[in-house]
Amino acid sequence: ARRRYIFGNHIDKALHKVQQNAAVVKLDIAAPPAPQLWLSDDQIQKAKEIIGVHDTPLIAIGPTANWSAKTWAVERFIETAQWLLSKDSPIQNAKIVVFAAPGEEKGAYALYDVLDKERRIDAIAKGNTGEAAAMLSLCQYYIGNDSGLMHCAAALGLKTLGLFGPTYPHIYGPWGTHCHYVRTPQSFDELIDYTGYTPQTEPCLMTGITLSMVQNAIKEHF
Repeated sequence: ARRRYIFGNHIDKALHKVQQNAAVVKLDIAAPPAPQLWLSDDQIQKAKEIIGVHDTPLIAIGPTANWSAKTWAVERFIETAQWLLSKDSPIQNAKIVVFAAPGEEKGAYALYDVLDKERRIDAIAKGNTGEAAAMLSLCQYYIGNDSGLMHCAAALGLKTLGLFGPTYPHIYGPWGTHCHYVRTPQSFDELIDYTGYTPQTEPCLMTGITLSMVQNAIKEHF
């Protein structure tokens, strides 16, 4: 198109990434175009074949991530899922759809295996990337760590709750009024401010997020 847009030092790196990208192509950062995914009929059909068609609310949960430090403990995800399936849940008669990328199956099945067999759906490492997004599109809600799945859920219009610790939610949070996040009381910089920190060997830095923090966010947002 005979135009070149460069992500350079003139972009305010403190803005959310959606706003940064809008600024690169000289769009209004106060009302930037939101991320959106377009799915093919074939992808949607394949998604229905994998997870089925249901007449009850589907809550997608992504209990894994590509970095252990930003992965909330699977025990907390189990407690959250069991609460969501209980009579105290703000989302009645729901089923849980467990998602994870290939290579992250162990943590995801640790959650899936303890859920009521009648109210769980396996979407763990199923299909390709587009088909996984199509499976997400059949759900109404998403809860999970800061990950690509979280951003896909937001871009598909699901009510999305992201969990944040050693990342910056004001830059990388799920985008849109249908989205919300919970973060650790400590900032990313505070979490890693100690001698010996290394991303390669870092244990979980998400312990500051409690079950009640997530439950309250779900009740408020969902």
